[in-house]
Amino acid sequence: MKSEDVIAMAVKALDDMKGIDLAVIDIIGKSSIADAMIVVTGTSGRHVRSLAESVRLTAKEFNHPPLGVEGAASSDWVLVDLGDVIVHVMTEEMRDFYSLEKLWSVGPDDQESANNAASS
Repeated sequence: MKSEDVIAMAVKALDDMKGIDLAVIDIIGKSSIADAMIVVTGTSGRHVRSLAESVRLTAKEFNHPPLGVEGAASSDWVLVDLGDVIVHVMTEEMRDFYSLEKLWSVGPDDQESANNAASS
């Protein structure tokens, strides 16, 4: 499957399960691990698990089973590795703490400015 199709499939599964504040982050050129990351918030540990399980089952139905699922036991943060797309399902507290959107939004120009500010 193309990355765009995997993203659409995962977004639909997360929307159907009422994922909150869904963000798709393009990381092409920023990392070789994937083309995109999807970050979504669940309202509770149970909701986080359900969202991740929905993505896993939907991907399997589309003959694109996840390469792995990590964190299901803790339920604060579950990662579903779909190859070129990585899905992060988090509680609000974890999402606020790790701020993945801010981390991955730093581009080359932003990084140079951040480095210059740090060295001042």
